Parts: sequence; structure tokens; C-alpha cells
Amino acid sequence: MGATKTLYYKVLDVHEGPMQISGTMRQATPPTRDSDPIALGDRAIEDLRFIRRTMERGPAFTAVPGWGGVGMGISALAAAAVAANQTTMSGWLLVWLVEAGVAASLGGWAIARKARRAELPVFSGSGRKFVLSFLPPALAGIVLTFALWHGGATTLVPGVWLLLYGVGVVSAGTFSVQIVPVMGVCFMTTGTVALLVSPEWGNHLMAAGFGGLQIIFGLIIARRHGG
Repeated sequence: MGATKTLYYKVLDVHEGPMQISGTMRQATPPTRDSDPIALGDRAIEDLRFIRRTMERGPAFTAVPGWGGVGMGISALAAAAVAANQTTMSGWLLVWLVEAGVAASLGGWAIARKARRAELPVFSGSGRKFVLSFLPPALAGIVLTFALWHGGATTLVPGVWLLLYGVGVVSAGTFSVQIVPVMGVCFMTTGTVALLVSPEWGNHLMAAGFGGLQIIFGLIIARRHGG
């Protein structure tokens, strides 16, 4: 009887050992995670969406000149008065080319001054986007002005200038305050009218656009966003 019990416990020991080892091995084996690639992919997509939303919500370029725009408008009204007394189209165009240089210098100075006061960079971030968006239409205007003058179609200059200036303001305005693209649309509308009406209205519409619109929106910008 004693021998039988001894044999019985030995048999139990033999069977219990592998079972315990097997259980330990099962616990040590890490579970497979088939969903890991999907989870990582979803997280990467979400990170990209976050980056895009952050870029879209980037700070607007608020250094658009208010009082500087008013000054540009006043100089345009003076140029329109001088240009109206010219007897040739070449003389008329020369007056407006001088005014374009004066307005560009005044606008650039006003932007730099306002950006410096607000501690905003002009050639990086939203300021860089603002400038680069405005330049292509402005350069196109220079090329077309020479082509129209050379081809004897100077009467189209008012419409082309107003239209392209409006396009540049709309493009640059996407990186600025909301009123800027609205101003650009008004210039585009004025330019379209100038291309459709009689050439005698060209100088008047230049005065209305580069003078009147610039003053009106300059005052709005100065009131809402500072000078």
C-alpha cells in the first residue's frame, strides 16, 4: 500500500511539472497586435491634419497700411488732376508712372513702419506670403504696360492697372485681414468697367480707384487695425 501511494505521487509530479512550465511559457509569450499598423497609420494621418489646421490658422499679416493707404490715395488724386491736363497719351502715361513709383514707395514705407511697430516680420511667415502673392500681378502689369504703349493701345492701361492691382490685393489679402480682399474685388470691378467703357473715362476711373477706393479702405483699415 505504501509503495502504491509513493508511485501515485511520483506520477502526479511528472505530470504537474510540464503543465506548470507550459503555463509559464504561455504567459511570457507576448500577444500579437495585428492592429498596430492601422493604429500608427491613423495617428500619422491625424498628425498631418493637425499640422494643416495649424498652418491654415497661422497669424494674419496685419501690417497693411491704413494711413499710408490714405496717403497713396491722395497722391493718386493729385496725379489724376495733372494727367487730365496732358495733351498726349505719352505725357498722361508718364504722369501715372511717376505716381506708381510714389505710391509704391509710400506703401512700402508704411508697411515697414507698421510692421516694425507691431514687431511683425515682413519677409518671413505671413508677411513673406503677402509680398510674394502681390508681386506676380504687379510684375505682369509692368510688362503689359510696356506692351500696350509699344503697340499703341495705351487707352487700355487704366483697366489693366486697376484689374491687376485688384488681383494682387485679393491674392495678398488671403494672408491678411478680411477687409483687404474686399478692397481687391472693388479694384477688379473698377478695372473691368474701365475696359468696357469709352477710353475718355480712363483717367476718371483711375482717380476713382487709386484715389477714392484707396482712401476709403485706408480709413477703414486705420480705424479697425491701426495706422
